[in-house]
Amino acid sequence: MEKKFRITVEGKQYIVAVEDITADSAQGFYQDTAVVATPPSVVAAAPVAAAPAPAVASPLGAAGPGDEVAPLGGVVQTIHVSVGQAVNEGDKLVSLEAMKMVTHVVARRGGKVISIAVKPGDPVDAGQVLLTIG
Repeated sequence: MEKKFRITVEGKQYIVAVEDITADSAQGFYQDTAVVATPPSVVAAAPVAAAPAPAVASPLGAAGPGDEVAPLGGVVQTIHVSVGQAVNEGDKLVSLEAMKMVTHVVARRGGKVISIAVKPGDPVDAGQVLLTIG
């Protein structure tokens, strides 16, 4: 019985056909250890181009130097700051919930909160801009 599989190795996809040999010739397989040849039942196809990665949805576009981004995908639980508020490096900004665990996003630099791009209950992806500090 032959089955086809898609295998990804270092970002390149390959389609391989594998034949089940357990019932037929498993006893005679690899008897001569000096010569190990690829069995004719395994056929590798040419690499298949990998699908492009989906772009991270962000209402502000690509993250800039003052943007604080989500370190992982999850749901915004609490926003601890407001627009115009001054924050210091290390201050808690946003709490995200992912898989029943809460992760706190802290400020990487001090400044004033210019904008907030999310609200409690919003789902976010890793790398999505949460707020901007100027």
